[in-house]
Parts: sequence; structure tokens; C-alpha cells
Amino acid sequence: MLLQELVTVSDAIGATRARTRKVATLADMIRRLGPGDRALAVAYLTGATPQGRIGIGYAATRDVTTDAAARPSLLLTDVDAMLSALARMTGDGSRRGRDELLGELFARATGPEQAFLRRLLIGELRHGALDGVMVAAVAAAADVDPAAVRRAYMLSDDLAEVTTAALGSGVDALAGFTLQVMRPVQPMLASTAADAAAALAAGRSGPVIADAKIDGARVQVHRDGDRLAVFTRSLRDITAEVPGIVAAVRALPVDAVILDGEAVSLRDDGRPETFQVTMQRLGDGSAGDGGGHVTVVRFFDCLHHDGVDLIDEPLRRRLTALDAAVPADAVVERCETDDPGALEAFFDRVVATGFEGMVVKDPASPYEAGRRGAAWRKVKPSWTLDLVVLAVEWGSGRRRGWLSNIHLGARDSEGRFVMLGKTFKGMTDEMLAWQTERFLELETSREGHVVHVRPEQVVEVAIDGVQTSTRYPGGVALRFARVKRYRDDKTAAQADTIATVRAIRDRA
Repeated sequence: MLLQELVTVSDAIGATRARTRKVATLADMIRRLGPGDRALAVAYLTGATPQGRIGIGYAATRDVTTDAAARPSLLLTDVDAMLSALARMTGDGSRRGRDELLGELFARATGPEQAFLRRLLIGELRHGALDGVMVAAVAAAADVDPAAVRRAYMLSDDLAEVTTAALGSGVDALAGFTLQVMRPVQPMLASTAADAAAALAAGRSGPVIADAKIDGARVQVHRDGDRLAVFTRSLRDITAEVPGIVAAVRALPVDAVILDGEAVSLRDDGRPETFQVTMQRLGDGSAGDGGGHVTVVRFFDCLHHDGVDLIDEPLRRRLTALDAAVPADAVVERCETDDPGALEAFFDRVVATGFEGMVVKDPASPYEAGRRGAAWRKVKPSWTLDLVVLAVEWGSGRRRGWLSNIHLGARDSEGRFVMLGKTFKGMTDEMLAWQTERFLELETSREGHVVHVRPEQVVEVAIDGVQTSTRYPGGVALRFARVKRYRDDKTAAQADTIATVRAIRDRA
């Protein structure tokens, strides 16, 4: 299969908002491809490569300035071979070789193919064919139950392998994907609740179990006798980088176990550090850096315990296994209650202690790997800021033709505006249409796909927090910003200041 054919499919699914049409387009492609091309096409269209992370970032792709090929000739297998060669180039002196090989790859690609490769390599492939849509397409192509495909994928984390199995032997092959110690599964995820009362109301009747939500790095720990492995949320193996966690798990009184938890760096007073600090220090394990910090792991779920798979068991049974396998000081604090007041008090206390919030869980729920459903509900404090739009980017995929991603700024002490980040989250189609017209009226200049505007329009955004950042001139960046509404009742002079934003960062 030519890469250009895949780009055409990507453009087609990006141009439609109808999920059924996306699924039909992808299923038709899957049916007509051979096993080799099929596996690569499924991987690429879901934003993945068989080689995993190969260390090619935005700067490397930006610096490729080779002319595009006049005609398409790149096969998917050509791309795969060159990415494999790039992945093998590591260590001192590899930079030049990687740059040359990346240039060779781009020289063989047409303009549209170059754009696709850039987005694929830096993880910015947004065209509406992510996991959920592709799972449905694989099921349609193989004429099997989507639930069977979804479960096999969650247990294997290899959609290309699942696709091959589904189109080869159908449901019988899919049933062969089971939980295995030392093979990571996609983590269960939580949906969002506005507050404790909403989280309680969303659950079944009776008590719920609430965990303190640690703002750390999600880790999945596997042990099989003397073999141990630690995986990140994205299922990257970081065992060699976390000797403290490995030592803690090796000391557990178990033979085989799969645990779900959070790694977090602690201050010398025992309070958790911010997510950003934890990520910077994750490789330190439990060793101090002279400042008194320690990186530890706190577990909240158990998927396997000494020969017994628990993934389909209710949460309450999994917690019994967790408490039997892990000492109390390595388990996240939790509360079981059906009283809204008690749940709210638990939330207030854990937040005051420095935690991010809580996760409210249905005691009867199984571990739904890779799913974000109502069985787990996260509750976090949130802030709103009135900021000023400094620039806007033309959208891609279904947002093509609209001004979409907005650049957000706060006022400094001299009345100038300092950029804090970008977002397109929370925008409705009506909002996209309105802001396209509005910001074209405010346009001052253009730079590629970025439209710079007069700093006049105020927008209210909700954020989960603020973190230190060297990327922006104010030294801070917003976390999970999403648009709530545009504020025509406020002028830019009434927008929030950078001092207010920094105060949110310093709250902990």
C-alpha cells in the first residue's frame, strides 16, 4: 500500500464528523489490505508506530527542509523499514545519522505525505480515527462483536495484532487474548464529576469507595517470581529507571502480582510534590537528591494475585487482595461511605493534605481496562481564569476551515500580555464559527497557520492547575485548559494577571 493511499483515507475520515462514516471507510480499507499492510495501516491511523517511541520530536521534523517528491512512491513497508533504522540509531554520534535518514524519508514523500509523517512522528495525528473508532472498524471488517475486539485490545495493547487475529480466526482468536503477568494492560480511567455529590449520585445505590487522587505518574507493576516490570500509563517499560519502586515490590510477600498505582515524589515534610516535579524525578527511585525528596509508589488496585486473575472481579474483592499483598503505608488512603457530607469532608481533607482530589468508585465494578466510564469518577478542585486571546490557529481534521486553537495570555504588571498556553477544548461548532469571524476581524498578521490578533477578546477558561514552565515567557503554563465562554462583558484590562496565575501554581 502506498503511503499516499493512507493519507487519502486519513483525509477522508478527518473531513467527516459522522462516526458511522469513519467506521465504514476504515472497515473497507481493512478488508482489502493484506496482513502486513493492514497492521501498519491500523497502527499509523491510530497514531502509533510498531517501533514505539523513536525519539523524533517536533524540532527534528521542523528542521527537515527537503523538497517534497513530485509523485507518490513510498510504500508503508518503506516507512516501516526507515523508522526501524531510525529506532536503531542511538548513542553518541547518532544525531547526524538520524537527521540524514529522516531527511531521506521526507525527500521520498510528497507534500501531503510529509505533513502526515510529521504529525505521526510527534503524536499530533488528529483525524478522528483513534482507538475507539478503529476498534469499531476492525469489528465491522471481521464481522465480530466490537466488545470482543475491545477486550482483546485492552489486554494486549496491540491493535494491529488484534486486527490480524480478528480477520484471521474471528472470535476464537480474540478469546485467546487473556491477562498475563509481565504483559501490561491499558489502565482503567475515570470520568469527571463536578463535585462529591455528583460523583455519589452517579453511582449505584449504597456506599461508594473513594480514593485519594495522587497527582503523580500512573504506574502498573508486574511481578512473576524474580521477574519484575514497571510500566507507565502509556505502557512504556521504565523498570530500569525506578529502582526504588522495584525494591519495594520485590519486598512484597507475593509470588505473582499485577498492581495499579501512582508514583509520586514527596517533599521532606511528607507532602506530595507537583506532577511536574514527580516526572522530573521519576528516575531517582527512592534515593534522595540532597533536598530530602523521595519517590514512592502508592497502590489502589490489584489485577492479579498469586495465580488468580481479578480483572473481572468486583472492586471490593480486588481491594481485599490488594490489602493482603501490600502494606498499609503503600496503599492510597480511601473512604467507604454513602453519606454526601462524609464524602465531601474526605475530599476537603485530602486536598488540604496536598493531594489532587479523589476518585469515587463503584464497589461492584470490574476493572475495565482502557475504558473511561461511570464506575470511576474523579473529583478535583478547579479554577477559572479570564484571559485574553493573543493568536488563533487554523484547525485541522473536522475543524478545517475554522480558527480553532487559541493562544491564551494574562496581564503582567505593566499591562502587557504574557502567553500561558493554548487550547481548543470545550469549543462547540457554534463557538468555532463565531470565533472564526471574530478573530479575523481582530487579525493583525499571519505566520504560517497562526493568525495573530489584537489582544482584546476575553475568554473564560477552566483549568486543573498551573505548572512551572520554561516554554512560555511568564515561567508558567496552564494544565488542562478548556473554554467555558467568551466574555464580552469584560475588557482586556479587566483580565486576570500573571500574579493570579502564579498564585494558583504556588497553592501547594
